[in-house]
Amino acid sequence: MSDDKGSEISGLGQICITVRDLDRCRGFYRDTLGLKHLFDAPGMAFFDLGGVRLMMGTAEKPELLHPASILYYRVDDIRAAAQRLKGRGVHVESEPRAVHKDARHELWLAFFRDPEENLLALMSEVTVA
Repeated sequence: MSDDKGSEISGLGQICITVRDLDRCRGFYRDTLGLKHLFDAPGMAFFDLGGVRLMMGTAEKPELLHPASILYYRVDDIRAAAQRLKGRGVHVESEPRAVHKDARHELWLAFFRDPEENLLALMSEVTVA
């Protein structure tokens, strides 16, 4: 067990589905499935799945366009959690950084891969003062 309580994974925060046609998929998930649409960001749409966020977005690189999902693990202290992973030999591909800010919070992400090269992420929502 770690003494770094804020860096412990506390649950699943977000699932990503990569899509080719964002407008069509946004309409399907919102209108056909009836999911609650939360917000859009450039190239992305976000929905609520009972407290777990579903993100859909277009692939930034061709190798990211695949039928798998990216699991986003919620942590309180993303910098400490990324450091802990590095200390365990995990290569962090994308250092913790803010990717979205609204009136309530900043969304911070850091990306890494599992042994099968599946992309995974740490996420932290930092309250805006």
